[in-house]
Amino acid sequence: MIILKTEQEIEYLREANLVVARTLGELAKWVAPGITTRRLNQIADEYIRSQGAVPGFLGLYGFPGSVCLSVNENVVHGLPGDYVLREGDIISIDCGAVTEAGFNGDSTYTFPVGEISPEVKALLQTTKESLYIGISKAVPGNRVGDIGHAIQEYCEQRGYGVVREYVGHGVGRKLHEDPEVPNYGRRGTGPLIRNGMTIAIEPMINLGSKNVITEPDGWTSRTRDRKPSAHYEHSIAIHNDKPDILSSFDYVQQVLGDRFI
Repeated sequence: MIILKTEQEIEYLREANLVVARTLGELAKWVAPGITTRRLNQIADEYIRSQGAVPGFLGLYGFPGSVCLSVNENVVHGLPGDYVLREGDIISIDCGAVTEAGFNGDSTYTFPVGEISPEVKALLQTTKESLYIGISKAVPGNRVGDIGHAIQEYCEQRGYGVVREYVGHGVGRKLHEDPEVPNYGRRGTGPLIRNGMTIAIEPMINLGSKNVITEPDGWTSRTRDRKPSAHYEHSIAIHNDKPDILSSFDYVQQVLGDRFI
């Protein structure tokens, strides 16, 4: 069942998503060669709590981290650990927070670690561009399939693989609500988009094949061909007949400056 949100509930969601946005901005200060994913997880946990919120992912379905940290060929659900970031890596940090009002924020940014190759930079740019193209289709009268079709077409025309196993979703008092929001699909299919819907749109795009596998840890998903994968996500509300982006990359941009992708 799709739960339409009131004006007040949309503002609660905006508050939660701005906690996430500020957390990603804080992490941007630390993403660099030499830091471990475990340390990044600790920084995120402490920062979220400093904002009067709690990590939305910690313990969810048994997940052991406060954020998902997916490096290079890892697509999503990467676990914090002893991996030390190296020059030329990329790391997707998927962050969630729950505020005292009981609403979830959810957003992802893929960070370059130092200088990355032109090929990988192009992957990041295309994936992020596809996110905004998908968002532009989230208007009343369209259907969820219009979002996925736009993302798929934009990325596949440029030779990238669009992950099928993981999709966007509704977001509200629960992190994962109806409807599912795939990054692929056919125009004119799926649930009708209406004012009051709140969804997370999150393209996961691979440099090579679309195929992924799950690692033995039971969480980390990686590309089967071990080529890099990028992931960007915004939570949005369909509000006053247009998409209203509740999360933000502005805090990341303030930190990265010219390195912002």
